Amino acid sequence: MIHKEIIESFSAIAREKNIDRTLLGTIIEELFLTLIEKRYGEDYTNFSVIVNMDKGTIEIYQELTIVEEVENPVTEISLEAARKVEPELEVGDPFIEIIDPTDFGRRLIATAKQFLSQRIREIEKQSIYDEYFQLIGTLASGEVHQLRRDNVYINIDKVELRLPRSEQIPTERYRRGSTIRALIKSVELTPKGPDIVISRADSNFLIRLFEMEVPEIEDGIIEIRAVARAPGERSKIVVFSHDRRIDAVGACVGMRGSRIQSIVRELNGEKIDIIPWSDQPEILVSRALSPAKPVNLLIMEDRPYIMAVFADDELPAAIGRNGQNIKLASQVTGYTIDAVKQSEYEGPKQETIYLDELAGLTKARVDALAQIDVHTAVEFNETDPAEILALKGFGPKTLVKVKEIMAVAMEALEKENAASDEEPEENEVGEAVGQ
Repeated sequence: MIHKEIIESFSAIAREKNIDRTLLGTIIEELFLTLIEKRYGEDYTNFSVIVNMDKGTIEIYQELTIVEEVENPVTEISLEAARKVEPELEVGDPFIEIIDPTDFGRRLIATAKQFLSQRIREIEKQSIYDEYFQLIGTLASGEVHQLRRDNVYINIDKVELRLPRSEQIPTERYRRGSTIRALIKSVELTPKGPDIVISRADSNFLIRLFEMEVPEIEDGIIEIRAVARAPGERSKIVVFSHDRRIDAVGACVGMRGSRIQSIVRELNGEKIDIIPWSDQPEILVSRALSPAKPVNLLIMEDRPYIMAVFADDELPAAIGRNGQNIKLASQVTGYTIDAVKQSEYEGPKQETIYLDELAGLTKARVDALAQIDVHTAVEFNETDPAEILALKGFGPKTLVKVKEIMAVAMEALEKENAASDEEPEENEVGEAVGQ
């Protein structure tokens, strides 16, 4: 019988594609409903298709209403025709017509195979989408099978995954046939099939690597509080231990650095700063700015802003190449951080001019001023002139002369400081060239 041939033909394809028998029966039902719609039009809702995979039978039923005069042969049957089958039927009674599958023509099997192949492709696409949608956020390893300008394509059991340029580590080069690990970032069902995007640049990729290498993280003893990445160059990760007996940083580093080295190798040499968590912003930010150490931190209470003051020679390390270090520190702590030189923050230094260093001021006059605790130019200018004039050897002309001597000395010092500020420091020149 032709319906047995259809089921056998379908079953062979289904076994090859690993399609469930129940699902196969549903597909055969859909096939005949599609053929019924093509033959009878939109009024095919009164048809039923029952497929018995165990018996190998296909039954098609058409439910008709008995009428005196038929207006729609798809849904109605005349009383005369119905009574030829069952003499006791009356107008308005339902009548079930059994349709032989062979009525749909000799090309039915070929049409059925084509329909099945199309449905299997759709099922496979949906199955792949459903499987990988559940795997978003997990790691996958596959073989590079195609390299294009903007994408690298990876195969995992004949499933194609896409690694866009934006999700690649910039310093890496991929080769056909090599195996790479990446994070499953997103899955979309498109007309061409599932578009599975993977990433090696995402911060979650780093988190998954730590979870894989550090059992204490997977067990929940150590928690990753924040991550910031410049893929292929530097990352900062904040960790916290829920067990005081376990050092979070030490656990992440591992014995002789074994754990962190494994992660660094996976990331093609990316530097990783592991930062112990603190609920005190000044401590957390100071740790996050490593390898530089601020000499002072000014925290704004009304908004997440911090000014970090560094020794002049430490500023380039604090900022990092192209501002990378301070940018990552800001991201991982949640604070906007501005870095300034200590010399700029404190302003120009006021050097002290001692009276005994001034040419033109005799030792007798220096000793006389020392009697009233005046030892520097600043102290001289802040002392009441009447108190100075009361000293032995000081008259109005002497007082004016001493002030002139001090003015010349202070003017010379200011010129010297100005010239020093205009001359670029060696580390500033190096930083400008590096950028």
